[in-house]
Amino acid sequence: MTTPAISPQAASAGAAGGSAPENPNSVLGQNDFLKLMIAQLQAQNPLEPGNSNEYLSELAQFTQVEQTTNLANAGELSGAVQLIGHQVTYNNAAGAAATGKVESVQSSASGTTVTVEGIQGIKLASITEVQ
Repeated sequence: MTTPAISPQAASAGAAGGSAPENPNSVLGQNDFLKLMIAQLQAQNPLEPGNSNEYLSELAQFTQVEQTTNLANAGELSGAVQLIGHQVTYNNAAGAAATGKVESVQSSASGTTVTVEGIQGIKLASITEVQ
């Protein structure tokens, strides 16, 4: 017997009984994957356990995705560091174009940002030109 599939919509409904979804953007992260895997293990019939090879395969895939994500984040950070000292044009919070010199780079769980002439939190995606 195979384990029951859990849709992203069911996972995002959470324990609130179908009220507002906890994940309105429908983006599944690493923690969501582990929660789904644990839910599959808990929901399986103990008399007909799931195939352990399937779980090992899922864990291997999870590890591969996690490493790819880490590599992408490292590449983004490396690219941002190369901007230090360069003049950039970016779209500010009001949506207007602004120009300044990149002073530093910050990396957090929410992504990589730069500080341009004292203005912190400028996302790399808002940079439109590098001089």
